Amino acid sequence: MEFKAEQEIKTQDRIVKVFKEKLNYDYLGDWKERENNTNIEDDILTKNLKNRGYNTIQINLAINKLRRISEDLNKSLYQKNKDIYEMIRYGVQVKEDISSTTKTISLVDWNNINFNHFAIAEEVTLKGNLERRPDLVVYINGIAFGVIELKKSTVSVNEGIRQSISNQQDRFNEWFYSTVQFTAAGNDSEGLRYGTIKTPVQFYLKWKEDENETEDYKLDKYIKKIFKKERILELIFDFIIFDGGKKKVPRANQYFAIKEAQKSIN
Repeated sequence: MEFKAEQEIKTQDRIVKVFKEKLNYDYLGDWKERENNTNIEDDILTKNLKNRGYNTIQINLAINKLRRISEDLNKSLYQKNKDIYEMIRYGVQVKEDISSTTKTISLVDWNNINFNHFAIAEEVTLKGNLERRPDLVVYINGIAFGVIELKKSTVSVNEGIRQSISNQQDRFNEWFYSTVQFTAAGNDSEGLRYGTIKTPVQFYLKWKEDENETEDYKLDKYIKKIFKKERILELIFDFIIFDGGKKKVPRANQYFAIKEAQKSIN
C-alpha cells in the first residue's frame, strides 16, 4: 500500500472537514481497517428507504436487484454502470409477489434533498484481486457515488487520476465502480479535476465558476461547488449521458449554458 505523506494527510483532513462543516455531510469514519467495505452499504440504504416509507420486502428486493447488477461478471463496467444509473435515476421496479402490483423504489429522492443521506468515508480499503484504498468515497443513501484521490502539492493531479483509472481495472477493484457517478483527483497547487468511470486522463475536466471568488485553496473551493448537495444531485440526474460505450459528464460551461437555456424556455 502506498505510503501517505504528511502533507497529503493534512490535505485529506482538511477536505474531510469541508465535507462535514461546509457541506453538512455525515462522516462515516476511517475505513482502513473496516471489513467488507462495499459500494452498496446495505444498513445505510435500508435505513434511508425505511425512513421514506418502504417496507422490508420491497427494500430487500430492490437491494438484491441492485447488487445482482453490480456483481454481474458477464457485463462490462460500462454496462453495469449504465444499468445501475438507470435504476438510480428512475427507481427499481419490484413486485412483492405474483399477485401484487409493481412498485417503484426510489433509491434517491430527487425532489426532497433532505430525505437523502449524504456521507463521506476516508481510507476505504477495497478487497479485490489486489487491494486498493481510495482516499475519499462519497455515499448517497449508502451507495458509492463519488471517489476522490488526493495528492500533495508537489505531485501532479494526473497521478491521482491515473491511480483512479488503475483502480477500475478488473485486476484491482472494478466491481466497486459499478455505482460510481463521479471520480475526481486534486491537490492544493492545481485544484480539482473530475471525470467518471473510464474517463482517460486527458479528458478529466476543471470546473470553472466564480473565478474572482477568493479562497485559500482552489481544491476546497471546487469540492464545495461540485459536491454541494443540490448541485451533485442535479449533475447526476440531468447531466450524465452514456454515448456509444462512453460515459460522459458535463463541462462547467455546458452546465451553465443549459441552465440559462432552461430559464429562457421557462
